[in-house]
Amino acid sequence: MSRRTLQLPSWLPIDPYVLALIGTVVLAALLPASGTAADVAGGASTGAVAFLFFLYGARLSTAEALDGVKHWRLHLTVLACTFVAFPLLGLASRGLVPYVLTPQLQSGFLFLCLVPSTIQSSIAFTSIARGNVPAAICAGSFSSIAGIFVTPLLAAALLGNSGGGFSADALLKIGVQLLLPFVAGQLLRRWIGAFIARHKKVLGLVDRGSILLVVYTAFSEGMVAGIWHQVTPARLGALLGAEAVLLALMLAVSWYGAKRLGFGREDRIAIQFAGSKKSLASGLPMASVLFGAQASLAVLPLMLFHQMQLMVCAVIAKRRARDPQEPLADGTGSVREPVTVG
Repeated sequence: MSRRTLQLPSWLPIDPYVLALIGTVVLAALLPASGTAADVAGGASTGAVAFLFFLYGARLSTAEALDGVKHWRLHLTVLACTFVAFPLLGLASRGLVPYVLTPQLQSGFLFLCLVPSTIQSSIAFTSIARGNVPAAICAGSFSSIAGIFVTPLLAAALLGNSGGGFSADALLKIGVQLLLPFVAGQLLRRWIGAFIARHKKVLGLVDRGSILLVVYTAFSEGMVAGIWHQVTPARLGALLGAEAVLLALMLAVSWYGAKRLGFGREDRIAIQFAGSKKSLASGLPMASVLFGAQASLAVLPLMLFHQMQLMVCAVIAKRRARDPQEPLADGTGSVREPVTVG
């Protein structure tokens, strides 16, 4: 006799890694690192972040990046969504204080708006929706690279002291912990690129493990400092509502804005998925450097937005996949055939 098993709907993608992140937060709540253990965890977290950005630099193919520049109008559109439209909406969220968001949650909400776009999920959803996958790859990569430089500068300019004391010292930490490892990875890619490609899965686990360590350290500091007493269920609900509005606005701006700019269907799909999402992998390490002991509240909006964007974009991607085919402009005026992804 067959046994029926409970399965989640295919349109509701609960990312196992998000479950791991939630488990890490619970662990930090129950067993926060303090005293000597906190010093050890902090040092390990700093080293993990540096190694993470070293791997980012070592993986980036300069040739692929240069090849993607050919579609410059699309990439500029994605960058405008990520680093212009999003930050403007983040600044507008100051009107939600103190009635909807607390000042600390609003700082995290604004930081969320400054983080670069994703790469993996943008590519995956673009592929499902039968969009321009090569453009999504390049757009996500460009956004991640730009974010290493642009996000800290925007944070220093827009957050000021509300995020934990942005200063020349904080920017120096960004340079030492993020930029230098990234540049070192690029310089050494010629010799270690093949090794990294052969061990992609193992190093991927190192990536994710590093981020889990950053989350554990940040939330442990928040627990020890008693910062979670400032967040009530009502405030969390209000934060989710504000993030739902933010995501809806950016999905609309990226789709209809790209249409007004004359992009074809495939390109609009790539722009929408790359221009409406934010990277948890890039944002968490940056928050740990920029916010210090306040990082737990700063990354909460980003963690919630990450899962929300996965669920909503999965539904949109599957609906886009059912759209009729149409001739596609590549952004330079020429027409090309749709990209088929196996």
